[in-house]
Amino acid sequence: MGKSILGFSKLSKLKKIDWILETHFSNKENAKRILIQYWNSNEKLQQLHDEFIENTITNYYLPFGVAPNYLINSKLYTIPMAIEESSIIAAASNAAKFWLDRGGFKAKVISTTKVGQVHFMYHGDFDVLKTYFNFIKLQLINDAKPITKNMEQRGGGIIDIELKDKTKDIKGYYQLHAIFETLDAMGANFINSCLEQFAKTFKREAQHFDAFSSEEKDIQIIMSILSNYVPDCLVRAEVSCKVEELNEDTNISPEEFAAKFIQAVSIAEVEPYRAVTHNKGIMNGVDAVVLATGNDFRAVEAGVHAYASRNGKYRSLTHARVEDGVFTFWIEIPLALGTVGGLTNLHPLVKLALEMLGNPNAKKLMQIVAVAGLAQNFAALRSLITTGIQQGHMKMHLMNILNQLEAKNTEKNTLVEHFKTNVVTHNAVVEALDDLRLTIDD
Repeated sequence: MGKSILGFSKLSKLKKIDWILETHFSNKENAKRILIQYWNSNEKLQQLHDEFIENTITNYYLPFGVAPNYLINSKLYTIPMAIEESSIIAAASNAAKFWLDRGGFKAKVISTTKVGQVHFMYHGDFDVLKTYFNFIKLQLINDAKPITKNMEQRGGGIIDIELKDKTKDIKGYYQLHAIFETLDAMGANFINSCLEQFAKTFKREAQHFDAFSSEEKDIQIIMSILSNYVPDCLVRAEVSCKVEELNEDTNISPEEFAAKFIQAVSIAEVEPYRAVTHNKGIMNGVDAVVLATGNDFRAVEAGVHAYASRNGKYRSLTHARVEDGVFTFWIEIPLALGTVGGLTNLHPLVKLALEMLGNPNAKKLMQIVAVAGLAQNFAALRSLITTGIQQGHMKMHLMNILNQLEAKNTEKNTLVEHFKTNVVTHNAVVEALDDLRLTIDD
């Protein structure tokens, strides 16, 4: 049973740990050992990590791996990925290798604008509100100039502001719907600062607008916040080759492979139960690169899944076709990413990941991330329509099972060889390890 505490955030890290140990753990020494063993021995680096978030007590590691051989727009990349799930990087690497000799991946950014909104309540005449908005719009933009000056010098800034009537959804509910270009920054802080200034100007100047009645001047600002739904910050990635080049090392022909592949995608386009898992596989690749490059994977996930539902039904993010004997597989996905600001300037591994990618701007990173998602989906579908997903996945999961069973290195080596020709299940691994140990004991 836990207990409450006041002033926890003001305690030192060690005092925080002491309270946690006392409150939540029976084996305090073991818990403290685990927490402290994940601290970085470099005090300066550890302090940097401590200051990323609040109430830090230790670091939580994720494996940082790479997937080589990605040919994107005729340029070779090694893609960094931070992910905990077995087989993702193996699948990504296999997909990259498959397409390397078939022309590689093509990617292009379709659009890059982002949205923020001031949500407010107004219970007067809409025509008067609209007149006020048209009157005040230029001042909204001008009052934000101290915020937008640097962004404008780089070619970004406020693109437009619209007044939106949402009273069909909620009585008296309206929006200032603003569109932004934030270039190489993800732009959350920039957008939110602009929106809060819009709200101040909009409410303040309403008091002096003569066409408003005294009641109409009482505009209530509810909140000012960017949207993580970015359907106009869109990137497309694709692969294509002649059908006969889909020469898989399987027992099906290239023609059957293409037909089954397209049917698998079609199912995900109409069946939400399948589409969720289908798109989750895409996000295995997307999230891994987003994390490795210090971007916000929660924002990306939310925006992507909203986009998958934009027509009123949750659907596949990828599509496939055969036309004139050419197989094409593609994705269109919204990605609001940054290569400056936030962790990109702070986290040493993020800096390394971006350098590995050639220090891309935001548009290039969008293309790379979209390709990673497409490749991951291709690898998953290829397995599903041929050998089945478990054969490859469980082979990769084998090491996790052996680690759970505390197998020694010699035992791991023996069992890895054994399961090259045997089906991997948890029970099969337990039995094989028990048999091996009995053999050694005898």
